[in-house]
Amino acid sequence: MALWLSVLTRPAVLPAADVVRAQDLAKDSGCFKCHAVDKKKDGPALRDTAAKYRDDPQAEAKLTYHVTSGEKVKFDDGHEEAHKKVKTKDPNETRNLVQWILAL
Repeated sequence: MALWLSVLTRPAVLPAADVVRAQDLAKDSGCFKCHAVDKKKDGPALRDTAAKYRDDPQAEAKLTYHVTSGEKVKFDDGHEEAHKKVKTKDPNETRNLVQWILAL
């Protein structure tokens, strides 16, 4: 019964991301310089990012834009700089990364 309830109360599941490929892309792109999975660094924890977008039907599109556009981000000390872009031109690799983050 408990298993069934957890299935019923679980949010809509994204397609399964290839975790190893997503983490490799994040590493190669320098994401872990400013982000960690479970703790805040210069940028928010990736789990906090997933929580921020949890109920947003446009989450995948918004996060994809964020990791590919180079938009300005503001740091705790008030300075701004362009967010680094993921180092791939393959939209499937970017989508896999975004899906991995959102599934955290």
